[in-house]
Amino acid sequence: MQEIERKFLVNNLKFKEEAVSSFEIAQGFLNTHAERTVRIRIKGNQGFLTIKGKSNESGTSRFEWETEISIAEAKQLLKLCEKGIIEKKRYNIPSGNHTFEVDEFFGDNEGLIIAEVELQHENEAFNKPDWLGKEVTGQTPYYNSQLSKKPYKTWNHE
Repeated sequence: MQEIERKFLVNNLKFKEEAVSSFEIAQGFLNTHAERTVRIRIKGNQGFLTIKGKSNESGTSRFEWETEISIAEAKQLLKLCEKGIIEKKRYNIPSGNHTFEVDEFFGDNEGLIIAEVELQHENEAFNKPDWLGKEVTGQTPYYNSQLSKKPYKTWNHE
């Protein structure tokens, strides 16, 4: 139940050529407290309830618990979420022994593309595709829970 991942911005759209699958995601947050987030997600035709704890100092790992719920339950719970539903398309891209999940955001976060890779331990080595950009692991503004409150389109992009 420990999630260990690193996040990166994406430099270009070449990742789409390497994707083996993709699907639409809508998600909202019932709670975005600094100590924990409670997320409702609709991924394709599945629903999920996820609880995440506070990140460690590096932002690389944190507690995560997830369970599948019915799509009907997820749709109802999305209506109870805090303002700011996240809309994105996720691409799965194999790279060596890992799979990158690349999220292309839409709506209020359009223009933002973030790649994540899950690891077994914090210092684990992994291949870095050429489309991978600046690392943003642990940078709070890039957390989905924060993007729901302060969307990418409101940022100063100078």
